[in-house]
Amino acid sequence: MKKVTINSVASHAGVSKKTVSRVLNNEPNVSAATREKVLAVFKELDYTPNPIARGLAQNRSFIIGCIYDNPSKSYITRVQTGALAACQENNYNLLIHPCELRGDALINNIEQLLQSSRLDGLVLTPPFCDFGELVDFLKSKKIPYARVASAILDDDSISVTSNDEQGAFEITEHLINLGHTSIAFIKGHPDHSATEQRFKGYRRALTTHGIEFNERLVEEGNFSYHSGVDSARSILDLSPRPTAVFASNDYMAAAVLKLATQRNLRVPDDISIAGFDNAPIARHIWPGLTTIAQPVEEMTKQAVTQLITHIIEPQESPYKVILEAKLITRESTAAVK
Repeated sequence: MKKVTINSVASHAGVSKKTVSRVLNNEPNVSAATREKVLAVFKELDYTPNPIARGLAQNRSFIIGCIYDNPSKSYITRVQTGALAACQENNYNLLIHPCELRGDALINNIEQLLQSSRLDGLVLTPPFCDFGELVDFLKSKKIPYARVASAILDDDSISVTSNDEQGAFEITEHLINLGHTSIAFIKGHPDHSATEQRFKGYRRALTTHGIEFNERLVEEGNFSYHSGVDSARSILDLSPRPTAVFASNDYMAAAVLKLATQRNLRVPDDISIAGFDNAPIARHIWPGLTTIAQPVEEMTKQAVTQLITHIIEPQESPYKVILEAKLITRESTAAVK
């Protein structure tokens, strides 16, 4: 059987080879009718593009890299889901690469990654999205990149984030509206910009409602379940014990819930517990966790889509958007008794 080529598709569809290429790469400047006709021919002829030839012809690898350093497996899964959706829609492949945030070691790691994989661009998730040395390195190498969940919004990069501070404000205000005035807070990893943003939201809610900030009610976590256990132990040992705990993510909140239950405290009757992120664990444990739903998949999908758009046709004005975080109330919070 004769191999189907891009020339075959162009001839069968009655369009130019360039038009077929534009459809294949999901480029602009193709009418909807023409795009549909070419896609129909792809299907009719069972055309499968050769990725190697495609990459050589356009001096691209058609691979986007995504680097991460996050103890939450569900967060990385959601990042990957969003990134894959964007890549599949744009005929790109995705490479997921774990890294550690350690200065020169990180830069060397990324340099080796770029040399071995010849990536067209990189998606930077927290904490890398706010690491200046890495951004400077990528700029020096002219590597396109996009930030996900970054606190930096005033530079010339593609950035898609959610309003973590406002989300933390709303969940703290929710607890205050239930009558809680002694609300403990567990911070996240110090290298993540979300940590400071969520802490700011917590403090702003206290100030707004005339509640004095108490340093004794704040514990340092790092977004992991185990750090939540250590923080919960310190919080639950306080006398008087706070009536509510707001943890910076759901895994730490789940740890608080477990330790409280082990101490025969009833949740939410004796103590209310809230988290952040709306990770699967928030829905699967009992009582279900009140939390903030952060649109991680959508943030990543938009960031990757805009990055690919920029690679195909560089944009003068960088794409920046802040997506809404949403309060979800469940059984783990209730009015003070």
